Amino acid sequence: MTRICILGGGFGGLYTALNLARLPWAIMPEIILVDKCDRFVFTPFLYELVTNEMQEWEIAPTFTELLADTGIQFVQGLVTNIDFNTKQVEVNIGQKSTLTYDRLVLAIGGETPTNLVDGASEYAIPFRNLNDFYRLNSKLELLEASNRDKIRVCIAGGGSSGVELACKIADRLQDRGRVRLVDRNDKILNDSTAANRKIAETALSKRGVWTDLNTRVSQISDGEVTLDYADGSDTLPVDIVLWTVGSTFSKMLQTLPVEHSRQGAIATEQNLTVKGQADVFAVGDLASCLDSNGNVVPATAQVAFQQSQYCAWNIWASLNQKSLVPFSYIPLGEFISLGIDGATASIFGKFTIDGMPAHAMRRIAYLLRMPTLQHQWKIGTHWLMQPLVALLRKSV
Repeated sequence: MTRICILGGGFGGLYTALNLARLPWAIMPEIILVDKCDRFVFTPFLYELVTNEMQEWEIAPTFTELLADTGIQFVQGLVTNIDFNTKQVEVNIGQKSTLTYDRLVLAIGGETPTNLVDGASEYAIPFRNLNDFYRLNSKLELLEASNRDKIRVCIAGGGSSGVELACKIADRLQDRGRVRLVDRNDKILNDSTAANRKIAETALSKRGVWTDLNTRVSQISDGEVTLDYADGSDTLPVDIVLWTVGSTFSKMLQTLPVEHSRQGAIATEQNLTVKGQADVFAVGDLASCLDSNGNVVPATAQVAFQQSQYCAWNIWASLNQKSLVPFSYIPLGEFISLGIDGATASIFGKFTIDGMPAHAMRRIAYLLRMPTLQHQWKIGTHWLMQPLVALLRKSV
């Protein structure tokens, strides 16, 4: 039986697997999804956990739940080696295990590099997954339970992740919070529209978030952070440092005998096959893929979602002697959560909505992007019932 191995259960990997299972196979291949964690994390909603707007089961369903009745096999384990010559993948599942493949999909997500600054590995917290949230939430709960007057949080990186975290934490801590956002550029949200940037700047200012631009974090220690400005440096007291700067990949991926980009991503043809490896595809953060204009597509969930559709089709086509199609990215816009019940939305980069309408639009759009109809129904029903439950509690 033909076997398709998919390494990584994020947006690129999980959605590729689900799309493959829905295609019109004459004989259904064996589809195996491998991930080191037992849960898929809908990362755009990870920030909602900070303010308790959403619960863990909503944004992080188990792979077992999502893959029920799909025919897709799930293997929880850490990928330790890939051999393109023998078409074998080595996976640590508590013991060494080997999977052979006919088609392979590389969809292992990136990692936040915390070795760029002295002390970051020891004292800074990245924000990519549930474990990062647990670390942050644990620290916040300890600080909130303490008798200290102010809780000082420094966030390195003024991209969408840093801005969303700053607003959420400021809303959670309220008057006790002293939130500082640091970025080495001369503006926040460097890759966003001017309208979204202006709305975000207003949201940060309204919440009292201090923004240090043209500034970089040069050192982090236990209870202190050193900032370098154009005209000098300063060491400030801090309780939590969050690190949202940069992206890198595991050493195993970086040492694969394929072409890599300067950032370490794996170069692909436009049909998403890895250059020089016709049986291997790459999607998501680790894929250095060009759009129709020759520009590298961004490493976002939106891109990975679109890639998964092309990747699944091209795997099917390659196994059925059909022509592969080039990936064509359509930028649909951008959502940025700005605190509790707030957001800004850019539609096709032309129309901008903010406030509660953008928040509602973001919720609905992301609900429809949840991986299965069953999970969409489960969450949607829960959201519709929440106002009724709250009303009943008030009347008791």
